[in-house]
Amino acid sequence: MDLQESLSLALTNLTSPPVLAFVLGLVAVAVKTDLRLPDAVYQATSIYLLLAIGIKGGVALRESSASDVAWPILAAIVLGIAIPVAAFFLLRVMTPLGRIDRGALAAHYGSTSLVTFTAALVFLQASLISYEGYVVTLLTILEIPGIIVGLLLAQGVRGDRFGETLREVVLGRSVLLLVGGLVIGFLTGPVGYARVEPFFGGLFIGVLTLFLLELGMLTGRQLSAVRQAGPGLIAFAILFPLLAGTAGVVGGTLAGMSIGGAMVLGVLCASASYIAAPAAVRLALPEAKPSITLVSSLGITFPFNLVIGIPVYLLLAEAIGGWLG
Repeated sequence: MDLQESLSLALTNLTSPPVLAFVLGLVAVAVKTDLRLPDAVYQATSIYLLLAIGIKGGVALRESSASDVAWPILAAIVLGIAIPVAAFFLLRVMTPLGRIDRGALAAHYGSTSLVTFTAALVFLQASLISYEGYVVTLLTILEIPGIIVGLLLAQGVRGDRFGETLREVVLGRSVLLLVGGLVIGFLTGPVGYARVEPFFGGLFIGVLTLFLLELGMLTGRQLSAVRQAGPGLIAFAILFPLLAGTAGVVGGTLAGMSIGGAMVLGVLCASASYIAAPAAVRLALPEAKPSITLVSSLGITFPFNLVIGIPVYLLLAEAIGGWLG
């Protein structure tokens, strides 16, 4: 891919309805409008996105052989452990944060962002670049170990509280809907999915656009705290996704994934959770400051990945794929 094609793809991402809706949410907060999605709508769109991705991933997983997914799954497990460890120790160098807050941030960056993942899939589809359908399996796998490792690094976490946290993560809404969707898609297969495709496929980008409008407003309300985060945390929230994303692309390429698939794994590794991880951290680490984790993951990393990171990880996948290939 030459520079002109790269710029064209980046522009496509910037002008896509979901990204523009996110920007509209930021503007709405900046001009102090009273625009706000009802909580019921926000919850419903969250459930829809999680279930839709799970079902589509389950259909694709059914059509994949065990040999195709074994190495990518192993790569995801290794990355899910290594990324929060790297985040924890880099934060020690780059920020004055204490162990509890560093562990909380490591849990957020070790986990994944469903919306960043979804935006990456939409970007690839708009760019006519194929990817492995089982990537949603990797999303589910990466969701849990990063949170667990981050909480362990924060120790602090007492045995009784940790057991409750582990249960919260494994049985939480995100994992339950993703895994449940995978099972539904796997059991029903392409024939069964065809019956619900107009709902879970045809409406998908529209629902994502609505969801990102609300996330834009939520991010806008957090931006005022960016100045309080300090330059070290701001630098971490931008540079660490590039480091983790590169590791994900390399891992995906070595595991035999396509350029699109390796890019998606890179996006997963570069993203930071703001759904599953906050709930788990709030339960296990009540001493952690939620303003720090939300400012970093949602206020800085999320928009960076959405606007700039996704095209960059595709370019990395092409470059690394060509080099290692």
